[in-house]
Amino acid sequence: MVLLDTNAVLRYLLQDNEEQADAVNRMLSAEICLVTLEVAVEIVYVLHKVYKIDRRTIAEAFEKLMEIEAGLIEKQEVALHAIRIFADTRLDMIDCVLVAYAKIEGYSVLTFDKALKRQLM
Repeated sequence: MVLLDTNAVLRYLLQDNEEQADAVNRMLSAEICLVTLEVAVEIVYVLHKVYKIDRRTIAEAFEKLMEIEAGLIEKQEVALHAIRIFADTRLDMIDCVLVAYAKIEGYSVLTFDKALKRQLM
């Protein structure tokens, strides 16, 4: 199994460096690859804050990626739920992951963040 880092996935999604994007494509074709949930959160952060891509576009790209590369993203059900929350709210992605864990896995979340508390209800 090959773990993909943030930069590798960004090159794959953005196609802004042909050589690196091709290398990622070859790796995805040849090996079982995994994007950890932590890396997925960082990817969303970079796309939103650095590249100024809107939430809905990011969510659509992630959903498409999860369809094309089934099993690529760790905890796919949690990740998918989190990215949908991200698209529909103003929460940071990490807070969306917490909400997704609470809804899907039944976890409780201790927070003092009012916006996060509203999503947890």
